[in-house]
Amino acid sequence: VHPYVLITPNETRRNQLQQVSFCTCSVAKKELNGLEQWKKEHRPGPVDSTSYGKESEAQARQKQQMMPIQSKYQQKHKREEYVKVKKAAEEAEILKKKAIQREKLTWLLKSWSHIIKVIKTNELLNRLDLGFPKSDSCQTANRGQESTAW
Repeated sequence: VHPYVLITPNETRRNQLQQVSFCTCSVAKKELNGLEQWKKEHRPGPVDSTSYGKESEAQARQKQQMMPIQSKYQQKHKREEYVKVKKAAEEAEILKKKAIQREKLTWLLKSWSHIIKVIKTNELLNRLDLGFPKSDSCQTANRGQESTAW
């Protein structure tokens, strides 16, 4: 009886693991080569000393590196300004539509109030017509006791 157990290696599994590690190494190498290629393509170009005047080459390079960053912020600022202008235009359009609707409502309320006044006036006139005797029957005052029964 031994205090440990010996497991024999699985040759196919071992070969598969070695192939995977070899593949990952080749992928990493490809990525590193791609990074180096990108660095070569995006390396800052030659510095034109006439365009920078009396600046040193280091200052010129620093400005050259800052240009894309500043350009990025300028584009962001332009986008923000565009959004602000667009939002203000939309807000103005909404306010204009609200004003038009308010005018329509005011006109409608005035029309309805006029119509209501006419209806109430007609109702009042109809009540008054029912309450007074007609001009044909003005003889009711001469009837005597019937008119005084009230």
